[in-house]
Amino acid sequence: MADEELEALRQQRMAELQGKSADPSGDPSQQEAKQREAEIRNTILAQVLDQAARARLSNLALVKPDKAKAVESYLIQMARFGQLAGKVSEQGLIEILEKVSQQTEKKTTVKFNRRKVLDSDEEDDY
Repeated sequence: MADEELEALRQQRMAELQGKSADPSGDPSQQEAKQREAEIRNTILAQVLDQAARARLSNLALVKPDKAKAVESYLIQMARFGQLAGKVSEQGLIEILEKVSQQTEKKTTVKFNRRKVLDSDEEDDY
């Protein structure tokens, strides 16, 4: 009896979570297309990266999702054009991350505009 109630509560909770995660304004076919695209990306990345490199990339995705997407796109593009000889190791992924970081690096400059002030601290003025 308690198991049936527990299962009913689980089913209800799953339905609520799925209802919240679904975009009410989105088209179901668009959601399916996004899911298929994500599955394809994951499949290609699983074929291209070894286990340690995938772990590093997933950790990067938690911290910097935009950079992880850029690296994923770069890896997928390299795989499609046949530029990858085998599976990319963790060290190879680090090198790719450095390349992407150099390409997307933002250079900041600081410019000081010092204004001349008539009020000076010199003793000659008194």
